[in-house]
Amino acid sequence: MPMPSALAAAGLHVLCAASRYPKNDSGLIMEKVALDMAAWIRDARENEGYEKVVLVGWSGGGSLSLFYGAQAESPTVAQTPAGDPVDLKAAHLPRPDGIIFIAAHLSRAETLTEWLDPSVLDERNPDKRDRELDIYAEDCPYKPPFSAEFVSRFREAQRARNARITGWCLETLSELGKRGGAERERAFVVQRTMCDVRWIDAAVDPNGRRPNWCYLGDPRTVNVAPVGLARYSSLRSWLSQWSFTHSNAKGSVNAGRIKATPVLQIENMADDAVPASHNPLISENLATRDKEYVRIAGATHYYVNQPEQLRQCIDTILDWSRRHGVTA
Repeated sequence: MPMPSALAAAGLHVLCAASRYPKNDSGLIMEKVALDMAAWIRDARENEGYEKVVLVGWSGGGSLSLFYGAQAESPTVAQTPAGDPVDLKAAHLPRPDGIIFIAAHLSRAETLTEWLDPSVLDERNPDKRDRELDIYAEDCPYKPPFSAEFVSRFREAQRARNARITGWCLETLSELGKRGGAERERAFVVQRTMCDVRWIDAAVDPNGRRPNWCYLGDPRTVNVAPVGLARYSSLRSWLSQWSFTHSNAKGSVNAGRIKATPVLQIENMADDAVPASHNPLISENLATRDKEYVRIAGATHYYVNQPEQLRQCIDTILDWSRRHGVTA
């Protein structure tokens, strides 16, 4: 990952804070990750002696930082979307001294929903598909450039698929609870999770990204590959991480709850992962008056072979940090 080493090379003290779910998010609960982040901040201050701690959220870490920052300022969560007790209101999460939001999306739930293949009609049989929404298929009647009406229909179908999976998770948890016994959780596979009109139609949510490409490669291949986003999940994790209607970590809502923490927001203008519409929504909803928004022309998600854009990002962070008194 480009950020930690680049920040450290610039002379900043960098702590890469892993959660209790290292390299495996199939069972991840966002509310518990917030508790883990609180533990790292307390350790940095109380044991390592740091006076200032700033959350640098790159990519998915950005929406996590917004969720944490919102719950640290004005906690609202006492349980997970599955109803399990994780009381962030009673946890007294230590507030960060700032949040730096780099090439980051609204949330896992909102991003996945915009990438879910809406043509899938049966989660148990992904070959059963609505051909009119199967935009990667040669026989799909709709081709780029897509009309606004088709994009609207496509997005509605994506949200409907997310809602169907969410409903199944809730029903299954309820049934397992009624049965009693040891089985209280269940794992499952979500097929085809990298299907988005913007990948093959550059006029949809335009920025400087490479057409017919995403940050993991050819989106047609990634859509069915085993490494796809949210490919493996569990009932509780889906509700906490990926559910469009139930996740507590949705970006715009949490941005509106951050009223006192300074925020630096950096958007990469050729990002091939984060949708171009996400950062403006975050900026619009941030309630804090101390917010800055910087756009880096030509920058992709990972800054691959882009030393100038990476340098601009690091220089922006150093300048902001000095002006906010969080570095010497």
